[in-house]
Amino acid sequence: MTFPALDKKTASAFARMALAGVVREYPHKPDHVLTCAADARTPREDHPLFYGCYDWHSAVHSHWLLVRLWRLFNELPERPAIEARLAAHFQAEKILAERDYAASPDRVAFERPYGWAWLFKLAQELHVSPGPRAASWYAGLRPLAELFSARLIEWLPRQRYPVRSGLHANTAFMLGFAFDYAQTTANIPLAQAVRETSLRFFAADCAAPSQWEPGGNEFLSPSLVEADLMRRLLGANEFKAWLEHWLPDLASSGLLRPVEVTDRRDPQGGHLDGLNLSRAWCLRSLASTFAADTPLHQRLTQSACDHLHAALPWVESGEFLGEHWLATFAAYAMTRDE
Repeated sequence: MTFPALDKKTASAFARMALAGVVREYPHKPDHVLTCAADARTPREDHPLFYGCYDWHSAVHSHWLLVRLWRLFNELPERPAIEARLAAHFQAEKILAERDYAASPDRVAFERPYGWAWLFKLAQELHVSPGPRAASWYAGLRPLAELFSARLIEWLPRQRYPVRSGLHANTAFMLGFAFDYAQTTANIPLAQAVRETSLRFFAADCAAPSQWEPGGNEFLSPSLVEADLMRRLLGANEFKAWLEHWLPDLASSGLLRPVEVTDRRDPQGGHLDGLNLSRAWCLRSLASTFAADTPLHQRLTQSACDHLHAALPWVESGEFLGEHWLATFAAYAMTRDE
């Protein structure tokens, strides 16, 4: 069983959705603290770079999607449009305005943790993309990523409990993306802070209450994103022992069955399509820790494929509430190791 690769036709569809989304200012759901009447501004006034895609974090990860496709598909028909859009958005004054907004003392928790996670992932993608343009864009975006890095390093030691929901506040999801960024960019203090916090929060975990999943509005699996985080941090044998304690019945778990989505017109109900996609990338990653000829590898890979195929037809639905974010989750699942 082989997990499907992202093909050119699907990549083009994802690119078109992201290109339209990153310049669509409304409808918009702001994460904005008003300290006075003058703070009542439009999304584009506050965020000249990340103003589209319904909310700030979706604008960030839609830019990640565009950079990812630009890097992986040299002959994509939308590649010139992607490059033009990135050049227009990754301008120094726009990035500086985003950093100045986030640096305000009144916004120390702005988009923490989910938006921080995707900003790290975007910066990481720019860092590994070849060529002078990507290098310039990364250099411009790095101060914002490092602002979030410094805040995270300062914040994590003060936290006593992780957030284990399947929504934006999930701690393990953020720590995983932060660790990826830290490893790629050699940010040793951030990597150390993430490792210490992750082990403090999760190393002794056992018997995940996976029977409580899914919640009706979740787009992450608390059990699986935690496992995906610990996969990054532990050696192969140590991780397998940890996973046996955390998900002892994984091979027969309900986590391996795609979830049913009954109301995609509701933005919370539509989260479940994203859950199927994020489960797909977690299961694919967990499968990679086992030899290809083992039953558990094959079972996890089959389940990852089942989850992907359950959601993929709904990524391009014509409904902005889904199209502004689901393509990112699908592309991440399908290009997980690239």
